[in-house]
Amino acid sequence: MRATLIPYIPENSFPLVEYLIKKYAINLKIVNERQTKHGDFRTFANGKTQITVNNNLNKYQFLLTLVHEIAHHVTYKKFGRVQPHGKEWKTVFQHLMLPFLRPDIYPNHILPLLANHFKNPKASTDSDPKLALALKGNTAKTGKNFVFEIPEGAFFQYKKNTYKMGKRRRTRYECLNLKNKQVYLFNQNIEVSIVELT
Repeated sequence: MRATLIPYIPENSFPLVEYLIKKYAINLKIVNERQTKHGDFRTFANGKTQITVNNNLNKYQFLLTLVHEIAHHVTYKKFGRVQPHGKEWKTVFQHLMLPFLRPDIYPNHILPLLANHFKNPKASTDSDPKLALALKGNTAKTGKNFVFEIPEGAFFQYKKNTYKMGKRRRTRYECLNLKNKQVYLFNQNIEVSIVELT
């Protein structure tokens, strides 16, 4: 287990992760990147469960996503079918994540943002723009830009669709899909590709 997980998580978090995986008999699968989610928790007709986490996440994102999904597993085992990100899951997630909020696991500049996030954890860290940006190291992937870096009126591509950047609405941006002429709200830290339209 150590050889499999160490490349994906902060080294000092391994004993805690190993404890959770063994205690709750977690069936973990590390998978290729999915555009729509970082990880998921599934139940099967035979009663078995599985957690998947994307292999492209950095160590801090991976650890947070893994514990997020373990919280779904524990919530399901303890309470049965309840709201996916309801009060039961939030309480379990807070409890499971607390031991990981240490400076030898997460950098000092991320810890206050995590502490704030865990006052009322959201379904996705992407809906917490400051935390999501810090977890990404405040740097977009090569060849990409964060939505907030795109000038108003410029064009960008996201999931094979082209958009025109619009106005900012608090933490999200209005973006016009050029194909269907619908306006979509984008979180400021989504990574997109700038395109030049001729």
